Amino acid sequence: MTDVVRLHFDVLVIGGGPAACWAALAAREAGCSVVLVDKGYVGTSGATAPSNTGTWFATTPERRARLVAERVKQAEGLADVRQMGRVIDAATQHLNLLAERGYPFPRDDEGDLYIANLRGPDYMRFLRTQLVRAGVTIRDHHPALELLVAGGVVAGAAGYARQLDRNWEARAGAVVIATGGCAFGSRILGATGLTGDGQLMAAELGASLSGMEFSNQYGIVPLHSSVNKGLPYFWASFYRTDGSAIDIPPGQRFPVLARESLEGPIYARLDRATGALPDALRRGQPNCFLPFDRAGIDPFNDAFPIALRSEGTVRGTGGLRRTDDDCNVGPPGLFAAGDALERQDIAGAATGGGGPNASWAIATGVWSGNGAAAFALGLGSRAHERTVRPVGQAGLRPAAAAHAVDPAEAVALVREEMLPLDRNFFRSGPKLDGSLARLDAAWGTIRDHAQGSGATAFRLREAAALLASSRWAYRAAMLRTETRGMHRRLDTAGSDPTQMRRISMAGVDQPLLGFDIQPAEAAAS
Repeated sequence: MTDVVRLHFDVLVIGGGPAACWAALAAREAGCSVVLVDKGYVGTSGATAPSNTGTWFATTPERRARLVAERVKQAEGLADVRQMGRVIDAATQHLNLLAERGYPFPRDDEGDLYIANLRGPDYMRFLRTQLVRAGVTIRDHHPALELLVAGGVVAGAAGYARQLDRNWEARAGAVVIATGGCAFGSRILGATGLTGDGQLMAAELGASLSGMEFSNQYGIVPLHSSVNKGLPYFWASFYRTDGSAIDIPPGQRFPVLARESLEGPIYARLDRATGALPDALRRGQPNCFLPFDRAGIDPFNDAFPIALRSEGTVRGTGGLRRTDDDCNVGPPGLFAAGDALERQDIAGAATGGGGPNASWAIATGVWSGNGAAAFALGLGSRAHERTVRPVGQAGLRPAAAAHAVDPAEAVALVREEMLPLDRNFFRSGPKLDGSLARLDAAWGTIRDHAQGSGATAFRLREAAALLASSRWAYRAAMLRTETRGMHRRLDTAGSDPTQMRRISMAGVDQPLLGFDIQPAEAAAS
């Protein structure tokens, strides 16, 4: 296409969820011109928009210390206490800022603002309004396909305007990647567009990743539903087809349910929610109950079939590795926020769940936006005049002769290798080897032969990003020859104290990976 939409801004933010919105607001309030591009519609795309989410905040030093201590116990030695405190403080400050700007938080029984929960549709609609008021330029349905560089420094990105059927190019002094995690094609709520695009683009430029072995978090969903909100199941009992109860020891709910589901159908009933709880759950998590209401099921009295559905790195902890407190990810001018970043700082080997991840999105969004603004302002007003070159590879510039490649086949393979419980939840060396052989072969096809433009390029790049993320996840899982947190190896059931370190990797085609020399700060900080 020769008719290209050309944009010039100080800061480019790629993504449309809360982290992207907070980054764009921070950069704009720092004095920069800002454009935000998203593959969907900002305010409705991503995992937060259709959901309710808790928050991780502290209004007293005692609560802050308790929150950190609780997370350290779950992190299995891979968290960073200093960063936990920074996230809690930044999230608390900006949740109160939301209230000051008019976000309709409810009040508790004492009349205080109840900032412990965000209703996704309201939250994202409110953030979009704030972006418009601040003067941020929003480009909906503008997926980014690749980054642009000028002399080794990030200089913008290029992509495809889906509704205009035109390519676009955005020159910028700095870029924030806030494209979310990778759901590996899982059909959980809001995850259709979470394909790891930002991680691929950054890795092509030399950014490193970490925590990718912790990519096998699963959520409970009513069978034939995409609603993976887990809060109501704290009050659930679980049953087999014959009606016998499934005994679940403390802390073993997901491993037990996973094993049982491999044997046959399993059911749940929210029969531990009594008194005022059913009404409170319905009011606090209304989207969780829509599938039941539509099917004529009373989940508090009726047993209903459930499944465990993969949440990938959306609720796992893997992603791009920060190099500083401003969320730079290595290449000069490139920053990241939210689920696109690794979250071992606050979660370690466990899931960040809803609350910690939501607060992580706020905090890293603000930090990355401020970092990007400072970098862009340091370049001066003529940054957009630099000579740039694109750096995208697989799906755009094949390494060998181009021929037709169906991206749907690659997506189907990723789903086949990454979603089943007996491959990704319960791992072993032989199964990982077999999956990697198939994923590597598919990657070779995309790398060597796939080429497209417009909508075809968009789908090829999504397929390439899914394959890249899957290969990173399973290579890290092969290296970590122990069971730690959500990473479960059937062939090495125990944890290894010498592996209480993070795994980092770099590269796309032939990733190089290893354990970090220094352990995480963990509880000693």
